[in-house]
Amino acid sequence: MATGQKLLSFLFLQLVLILMVSNLSNAKGLSLGYYHKTCPNAESIIWKATHRVISRAPTLAAPLLRLHFHDCFVRGCEGSVLLNSTKTNVAERAAIPNLSLRGFNVIDGIKAEVEKECPGVVSCADIVALAARDSVSMIHGPYWEVPLGRRDGRVSILNEVFAELPGPFNNITQLRQMFAVKGLNMKDLAVLSGGHTIGTSHCLGVNNRLYNFTGRGDTDPSMDPNYIVKLRQKCKPGDTTTLVEMDPGSFKTFDESYFTLVAKRRGLFQSDAALLNDPETRAYVFHQASTHGSTFAKDFAKSMVKMGQVGVLTGNQGEIRKHCAFVN
Repeated sequence: MATGQKLLSFLFLQLVLILMVSNLSNAKGLSLGYYHKTCPNAESIIWKATHRVISRAPTLAAPLLRLHFHDCFVRGCEGSVLLNSTKTNVAERAAIPNLSLRGFNVIDGIKAEVEKECPGVVSCADIVALAARDSVSMIHGPYWEVPLGRRDGRVSILNEVFAELPGPFNNITQLRQMFAVKGLNMKDLAVLSGGHTIGTSHCLGVNNRLYNFTGRGDTDPSMDPNYIVKLRQKCKPGDTTTLVEMDPGSFKTFDESYFTLVAKRRGLFQSDAALLNDPETRAYVFHQASTHGSTFAKDFAKSMVKMGQVGVLTGNQGEIRKHCAFVN
């Protein structure tokens, strides 16, 4: 390896270690039952409000989970994805990967209910974390304890999304680095990718794999040809609006079938297929596929707790927003 490459690798590892230490030190400010004294009904209010939404529209569980993921990977789990753009700043919400996010109105509604009970006490970031957990558990997914005490950030910058948020076109090397910087390992990558067991995506996220993978009008050779035929029936060239299920047949149910599909080379995104290009993530995929997800629920709960502590603001950092879309 050349000296320059060694230096870059060393600097990257140093950066990872610094960010991991920062993430862990901030996460120590979180605790279970954080609002027990200051707003004892907070978690109950959030649960009931989320239940009302999911009971009417269970497909909103996937967007609420995705909202938490998109929040945590840019600046940490501090609600920056919720902020609106201003005259002087273009916020994360305006970035192309976030234009398809849904659930902002759900979070705003829950926040309004909590504010009536306990003004200025419960952060938007904590509401996002709880709504993600509650909605997943309400569609028969795993339940996990959510340490609370996150504070809301005051900064949201569009360009940071492209640098920090993993996307559907990422390869395994890019995914590894993006997760490592957040203190998440390869098992976390495989486990959290399993969140694609629920929800849909626009054809925009897969069209390049179907029609122009290398710029020569070809298809992605890593994808099952029969799956390509089925997807082409739904997604025509240039189609950016049609929705396709990420886990065909059970996209409303939180289960292990995602891993069975990826093992059969039927993952919708390049980032799904990329899991087969690393020994650890590949082994995890095939293990879950062959054992009917024997440990998936438990693993997902553990990785969600870990992700939910990335880059949090605690103590006197940040603020408690009155309205999630605006700084105070």
